Amino acid sequence: MLEPSELQFPNESNAEELSQLACLALSDDEVSSEQDAGGTPDKTGYPDPVYVMAANVFQGIRVETSPEKVLIKYGKEPLRPLSSGSEDGSFQHLAYELAFSALKYQGILETILIDSCIFPSTTIPDHLSSLIIVMLYDFQDRKFQARLLSDNKQCIVEVQEVENILNSFKTKLAAALARCRIKHDALSIDHILPETVRNQELRASTLPLYAWINTLKISPEEVYFSLKKRGYTKVKTVLHIGGKVFAVDQHCYDVLIFPSHLKSDLLNIDLFKDYKLIFQDKSRSLAVHSVKALLNVDDDILMVNTGSWYTVAHMSNLTNNNSKIFVCGVQSQAKHPDLKNLFTKMGCKNIEILPETFLNIEWKDNRLQKVKVILLLPRCSGLGISNPVEFILNEHEDTDLLKDFSQGGTSEDKLRFLAQQQYAQLTHAMKFTKAQAVVYCTCSVYPEENEAVVKKALEFQDHGTKIQPYRLSPPVLPLCSLEEVHSSADKFFRMEPSEITNGCFLSVLTRERDPSETVSVKDVLARAAAKGLLEGIELGKSSKREKKKKSKTAFPKAPSTDSKGVQVKIAEFLNRETNENANRSQTATTKISLLQKGTTQVGTSSQVRKPSKPAANPLVPAFMKNTSLPRPYERPTNFVRPRPEDKMVVLKPVEIVLPPVMFPLSPPPGIRPHIPAQHFYYGWFAPKTVVPGYHSTPPIARKGEKPKGNLPSSFLRHRRPWL
Repeated sequence: MLEPSELQFPNESNAEELSQLACLALSDDEVSSEQDAGGTPDKTGYPDPVYVMAANVFQGIRVETSPEKVLIKYGKEPLRPLSSGSEDGSFQHLAYELAFSALKYQGILETILIDSCIFPSTTIPDHLSSLIIVMLYDFQDRKFQARLLSDNKQCIVEVQEVENILNSFKTKLAAALARCRIKHDALSIDHILPETVRNQELRASTLPLYAWINTLKISPEEVYFSLKKRGYTKVKTVLHIGGKVFAVDQHCYDVLIFPSHLKSDLLNIDLFKDYKLIFQDKSRSLAVHSVKALLNVDDDILMVNTGSWYTVAHMSNLTNNNSKIFVCGVQSQAKHPDLKNLFTKMGCKNIEILPETFLNIEWKDNRLQKVKVILLLPRCSGLGISNPVEFILNEHEDTDLLKDFSQGGTSEDKLRFLAQQQYAQLTHAMKFTKAQAVVYCTCSVYPEENEAVVKKALEFQDHGTKIQPYRLSPPVLPLCSLEEVHSSADKFFRMEPSEITNGCFLSVLTRERDPSETVSVKDVLARAAAKGLLEGIELGKSSKREKKKKSKTAFPKAPSTDSKGVQVKIAEFLNRETNENANRSQTATTKISLLQKGTTQVGTSSQVRKPSKPAANPLVPAFMKNTSLPRPYERPTNFVRPRPEDKMVVLKPVEIVLPPVMFPLSPPPGIRPHIPAQHFYYGWFAPKTVVPGYHSTPPIARKGEKPKGNLPSSFLRHRRPWL
């Protein structure tokens, strides 16, 4: 409550001086902007319906004080607008901006009304208190100048009445404002606001515009060409660059960035009028692009609390109308009668709106059996947003958020309430057994709404079901800076509020891979195409592959015609190796040929036909020349045997040396003319697998050793050959 001395009004001369001071020093920035424009005031006031709409919005979001501190009484009934037609998009945006500005300065405006003696000297009814607050803010913002409207067809009696009162108290209002600034030692009333609110307003004034390309109606190249025809130049960044420029976003390939001062010009071009370019906050584009990266072919999507219908349209755009998109949270179709018409204009054909709220949808709902990815955009404090009015209007959020923005923070009780709602929605999304991923995205800067909710949901998820549990996955978006890499080290994607973007938090939860589950080639190609790895390659429909029975025989089947090229290369390599070793192996070849003529097989060794031609390579075992076996068998190291687990293992030859076989009627130890020659048995071995069957091969004489004279020339004597 103001002191009685503060309500005493000074003499007339001091009031004039203070009013002039108020007009000259309200804002140095505003004065300079007016001078740049040639001295013409930028702000000329609003039409009457805007004031009425702003008053009704302010009535619902104003800060209520305790009864002992009440300065002005407010009515409970809203003002009636002139007609429903006045509530179009342009009037609505202006009304919310005006109401939010009045809310930020509510305490100061109430003090000015009391200090200027408008209250209680005038008999203004309580239901007009909200109207006089919003009109007073606009009056001081115009430096107490009269409205300059070229055509004000929709005149409203209440607005005209309040405007006359403000004009009659013009001098006193200016003096009261000047004293308030002097009291707070502020150059303008903007400096009276909390620092967090001032920083937010500064970011909102310079934040670039983000717009995504509707590729269902136009290609990016056509957009670039159309913008260049209108004088726009493509650059790498729009920061600190004037003129008509645009850039392509680094995280989302279909999002363009424009400087903030170009919005009015862009809204008047056909690209935006025809829904070929759509303005939207970047955080929503990041969310739908994350979903896109997780999709397989024919996967359906469930979007929860999407807010803006443009987010749904962007998701439909990225899926190219292939996947079915379910949207829940719309209470009544009658609430959005033009929604179907909007989607038709944008080219979207795969959107289905569910009338139920998300928590009322059963996870066993038959409509959602093909849903594989759930996009959750829960209601949050939204304090990462620089322009709360744009956020509320575009995302259809509750106007109560404006109260938090005006005070620069959210109360603990409200933050706790929001976190409980977010946790309930996230845990409900994790109950959908057919879903394989959940994308959780907010515009909040509070960990209580972000990391804490996700970690709690993962910690207390139900492990009793047969399905695989969820785990935290790394971001599926490209990390374009070292700062983003560091901030994503804990697998969360964060963007802090800055001069180039609003704040954003994004988390991706995916089910752990079932070891018994195989991924089809179709799904792998779909994910690769979603990540841009198959750019320029058109994917056709893949046919189902039939499973073939694997051979259980010891020897592999003959190689197919597709492998002939590989076998030819192997044969050429062996021929080269043979030529290099020709001189070195000539003697051994002659001896082997002689031994093969006189050697007989012993025991129960396998019966293998003798080769009809001499061996071309002395290093190749004799059984490799068997004409009954598949060809070519020219190098044992390339002999492969199919394994049950579809792994091809390279087999290596193993040389087994056995002791000599003794016959019952053997001669004395000194003379052994009938001892068979040492036999080498070759078998092909893989790890833990032995190919049955082995074949005898005559021995090779050791270098420098001479055969005994009393032994046939076809036999060699070796000492303890089994060692």
